[in-house]
Amino acid sequence: MRARSDFLRRLRAVRRLRISLRGWGGVGAMAVVCVLAVAFVLLLPLTQSRGEAGADLGGQRTTQGVQARAPKCDESTIQNQSPAPSDAGGTTIDAIKARGVLKVGVDQNSYRWGYRDPNSAKGDLAGFDIDLVTAIAKNIFGSAYTDKSIQFLAIPTNERIPAIQKNRVDMVVRTMTITCKRAGQVAFSAPYFVTGQQVLAPKVSSITGYNDTLANKRVCSAKTSTANDSLNADKGKKIPASVTIMDPVPNQLDCLVKLQLGEADAVVTDGALAASQAAQDPTVELKGSPFTTEYYGVAMNLKATDLVRRVNRILETYRTSPSGWRASYTKWLLPTLRADSKSANPPVPQYK
Repeated sequence: MRARSDFLRRLRAVRRLRISLRGWGGVGAMAVVCVLAVAFVLLLPLTQSRGEAGADLGGQRTTQGVQARAPKCDESTIQNQSPAPSDAGGTTIDAIKARGVLKVGVDQNSYRWGYRDPNSAKGDLAGFDIDLVTAIAKNIFGSAYTDKSIQFLAIPTNERIPAIQKNRVDMVVRTMTITCKRAGQVAFSAPYFVTGQQVLAPKVSSITGYNDTLANKRVCSAKTSTANDSLNADKGKKIPASVTIMDPVPNQLDCLVKLQLGEADAVVTDGALAASQAAQDPTVELKGSPFTTEYYGVAMNLKATDLVRRVNRILETYRTSPSGWRASYTKWLLPTLRADSKSANPPVPQYK
């Protein structure tokens, strides 16, 4: 109301001035009126601002906006940011049931994780990750589950995220580490396995681990892998600047082939994967201790919150069931990772 009163008062003042100057008849008089009118217009916003917000900087109403910053992601706790478990359904789960098939991206070349079993009649996929996929599908489909309820799609390391984002698969279960960068692109379940980056090299090599013995060595890693990220971040710091970081390969197993062919001197990858590769090739071995701590999660689309919650519920049971996590670890991983490994027990989940 005060702003409106000031406006009317000033308007009446200008009108009175114009009337009093009519007798002047000159250009000067009109110029005076124009100047006053302009001054009035320029002062109007100041008057209105005071009327709404009281006196402030320069008489103008200034909104002191503070840009909201997203909380900085912490790599040490990102595995604890998955939503709480739930048995409820949802649009994603309903679509999977209606389709009758759960589409899952897996590896078919990682021994004891996801690989073609040559001893099976049809070369079926087998391994630790494959057991988990089966448990997930059985829960989703219930009594309707059959051996045709899962469609496995073999995808390379660097295609895991695009496969989810383009809805080619419902989820990826493929030794995929939960990281801040990836968590902005896909949704992760709570962790189902803990491991760490480690060096794999020939037994006769002078390399002793992720240290100065990598000087002047050619080191291989997979594209978009956490191993490749570590190598590039640590060169000249934790490892010598003379290390040759080879062009990353699409599939992690390609590094083992390069090692066998003498095209690489060492491989950096998850210790759990490296142990299985050492089981495949008795001429190579793990060198040194793990130098990171990493958690595997089931990756899904960012919009598939109902599916993420359901997978978290399934994992709750899978970790504690005698026929679940423990049985799978004993069958596939115990021979190479041993019972005293930090990977020998499932990680305890926390939720956001």
